[in-house]
Amino acid sequence: MTQMLFLNLPVRNLQAATKFYLAIGGTLNPQFSSDQASSIMFSESIGVMLLTHQHYSQFTARPIGDAKRESQVLIALTVDSKDAVNTVIEKGVAAGGRADPNPLQDLGFMFNRHIEDPDGNVWEFLWMNPAAMQ
Repeated sequence: MTQMLFLNLPVRNLQAATKFYLAIGGTLNPQFSSDQASSIMFSESIGVMLLTHQHYSQFTARPIGDAKRESQVLIALTVDSKDAVNTVIEKGVAAGGRADPNPLQDLGFMFNRHIEDPDGNVWEFLWMNPAAMQ
């Protein structure tokens, strides 16, 4: 069985967050979406659950941190080319994200850039040359 990964993220504005995640390549799974949550799928096995603060608080007693002030997690997702990295960043900026909160990295065989979502979570999009990895 293929394992699945779901990231659960608290969001201040569900509509704005959903717009951002759709812009960077996700698709909405209406089966698990509501006025309190959006299920965004990046592949058959990678999903992001965007949860309003009220809904997120039902799953934990811990306070919700502020990702704009403190780093909590860095999430990396691969794409098919260097151009695809730049395209994802451009689409994310157009949907309310902030490009390059961390420096881009171009090592020749690997290229990555970062984007901050409307809530401050940082995503790294990267391309690696499979031939150089061998």
